[in-house]
Amino acid sequence: MASSFSSSMRGSRGGRKLKSEINVVPYIDVMLCLLIIFMVMPSSNNPSSVDLPHAEKAVRPPDSYIQISIKPNGALSIGIAGKNADAPETAPNRDAVVKKLKTLHEDNPEYPVLIAGDKESKYDDVIQLISEAKKMGIVRVGLATK
Repeated sequence: MASSFSSSMRGSRGGRKLKSEINVVPYIDVMLCLLIIFMVMPSSNNPSSVDLPHAEKAVRPPDSYIQISIKPNGALSIGIAGKNADAPETAPNRDAVVKKLKTLHEDNPEYPVLIAGDKESKYDDVIQLISEAKKMGIVRVGLATK
């Protein structure tokens, strides 16, 4: 009888043990699929293109104003527009535009400044020009819309 007891003890020790581990392979498969989905989705929508809002025209637009135009390639031009319009001058950089803006504002302090940024132009360029105009003491600075 002792031999049957010892053989059953040996059988329980040498037999199968219960595994208490988690099988992570299916979870890795799911995570890889989610990673691929999140990598592909942002490329389908283009965050750099922004549709500018359309605005109604002002009740009474100014007769003459100083206009600064910003092209998508970064080209700048400045001149007087409206009744006393002259041909806008192209400027090589922002410093030249600021210098020309200062002289135009000194000659015509009552003229407001209108910044016409293209849809494709950089937002930073427009904000920097608004900031420079405000630093000069120009109170009426506006943005051109469609």
